[in-house]
Amino acid sequence: DWAKYNAAQTTEKEHFMRLLAALCDGVENPRQTNGRPRLPLGDMAFAAAFKVYTGFSSRRFTSDLHAAHTDGLIGSTPHFNSVTNYLSNPALTPVLAALIEQASLPLRAVETDFAVDSTGFATSRFVRWYNKKWGRVLDNQEWVKAHVMCGVRTHTVTSIEVSDWAANDAPFLPPLVESTARRFDVIEVSADKAYSGRPQLKAIESVGAAPYIPFKRNTVAMPEGPSIWARAYHLFAYNREKFLEHYHKRSNVETVFSMIKGKFGDSVRSKTDVGQVNEVLAKVLCHNICVLIQAMYEFGIDPTFCAENAPAQERVG
Repeated sequence: DWAKYNAAQTTEKEHFMRLLAALCDGVENPRQTNGRPRLPLGDMAFAAAFKVYTGFSSRRFTSDLHAAHTDGLIGSTPHFNSVTNYLSNPALTPVLAALIEQASLPLRAVETDFAVDSTGFATSRFVRWYNKKWGRVLDNQEWVKAHVMCGVRTHTVTSIEVSDWAANDAPFLPPLVESTARRFDVIEVSADKAYSGRPQLKAIESVGAAPYIPFKRNTVAMPEGPSIWARAYHLFAYNREKFLEHYHKRSNVETVFSMIKGKFGDSVRSKTDVGQVNEVLAKVLCHNICVLIQAMYEFGIDPTFCAENAPAQERVG
């Protein structure tokens, strides 16, 4: 619906600022007993995410913070160095992760099918190693890896884990599924063959969902039986048409990665490990809020956030 799409896009920044402020309004400040008073953690979470949304440097972003302060969205205008410092603050990591989950909650009425995968965001670091095949030292750029679970209808990210570039994908599926199932009714989960292990299948079954994960070529065939492994293999091997009908929903997670990288960049600027993780989380938070704005126009969802920072939502029309 191009009329609704155009309306969402032309009003996105205004909605984005107010939804982000509403999300950050309930962030509690850590207890402080001495020292100089800290800046409110909610305001700094707002500043970090809004900076990633604009794509500006810390200095050029200051005028946007002034505008947010004038509109009453934050209590004060922090110095640009403070925004950079807080973006590398480990105290901000759980806050951003929680805000991602909370921003997805208004869409739980329309999301029941989910997809899992990972993607990398390039950093400014490089690793070197000696390659025996080519007989020389090679350079390769490091990246930060985001493991996400997303809804296949609206493309909202329901849970996320961020790791270093060398981490395997499969161990991250169970916590992603468990986190999403606490807030959504999970009916089915799609993922590629990197996740076709027994722990992953059992994690999906434990929340009452059906797994649609292809098996690797060297998987030993087994007869149909009561175990989740046997049932999943039988569907994949002997009812391929039905399997593919559900499995192709997995492509939506690739769409999510394309949306995030196309709008907010496929690399991170931060030099520290914590800063890189927080920057990736901020990108995903920005994506979720933009998805929510689109859903406001497309599905008539009116998101509100109470004082305890738990979202409530209504279907309008």
